[in-house]
Amino acid sequence: MSATRCGTVAVVGAPNAGKSTLVNALVGQKVAIVSAKVQTTRTRLIGIAVEGPAQLLLVDTPGIFAPRRRLDRAMVRAAWDGAEGADVVLLVVDAKAGLKDEARAILDSLARRPGAKMLALNKVDIAQKPRLLDLAAQANAVLPFAETFFIAASTGDGVTELKAALAAALPEGEWAYPEDQLVDATTRLLAAELTREQIYARLHAELPYASTVETEKWEDRKDGSTVIHQQILVERDSQKAIVLGKGGAMIRTIGEAARAAIAELTGRRIHLFLHVKVKADWADDRAVFRDIGLEWSE
Repeated sequence: MSATRCGTVAVVGAPNAGKSTLVNALVGQKVAIVSAKVQTTRTRLIGIAVEGPAQLLLVDTPGIFAPRRRLDRAMVRAAWDGAEGADVVLLVVDAKAGLKDEARAILDSLARRPGAKMLALNKVDIAQKPRLLDLAAQANAVLPFAETFFIAASTGDGVTELKAALAAALPEGEWAYPEDQLVDATTRLLAAELTREQIYARLHAELPYASTVETEKWEDRKDGSTVIHQQILVERDSQKAIVLGKGGAMIRTIGEAARAAIAELTGRRIHLFLHVKVKADWADDRAVFRDIGLEWSE
């Protein structure tokens, strides 16, 4: 029997490159929220995948971009911290968008860092096919990757080959988590993330970025159901009105979808209660950073 392997794979890239979709595909189940909007992922999350005798600890990191706010800086720091000390750094590039400034900046930074690195050109199903080889050549000219893969994380194309290569690159060692564990985050945090995912899906413009979700109360009842109270923080009264919707229609829609997602995650009947609160400075609140798993810095 082959010796067991275990190691970390830091999945990095520009916002909206498809990192969370890829982590979900590699794990084989949804563990990270996804959205067509950029900067959906705010904190590091480890998805746990198994490939033969290997256990892959997939660090899904926030997209790396030019930060403006304290929250932005914490997200970018979380992304680079996720790459620090990883056994393999997997750079995910949106093949349709190409090597734009953010992707080139990440390439330049990775080229100065030690360790094994692989490249995944994602969204090849919607990219211009003649450009793909040239795109791979451009990236490898800046940083010669150990291997380059052409994938479509949303459809699974190329993911099997990528997963096998990542597993083979990991060091021998005992597994860090039980075989049936899929993510390192608490269920409480994942539930808040699933509600935030619905806010991203249903609200537009700046509102998703001006909001966050906190799980205030969690009660597992004897009848097998769970009561969850969550608070949606926004920055202004006008944003609160949008989240609530006319006659409370929008928050009911968000709540119904989030409740179904949390029930699927937990396998329990869920009673979800959402409350919207205006907190202008939530993005500068140390407690909020702690709740969403980001490090605070002055």
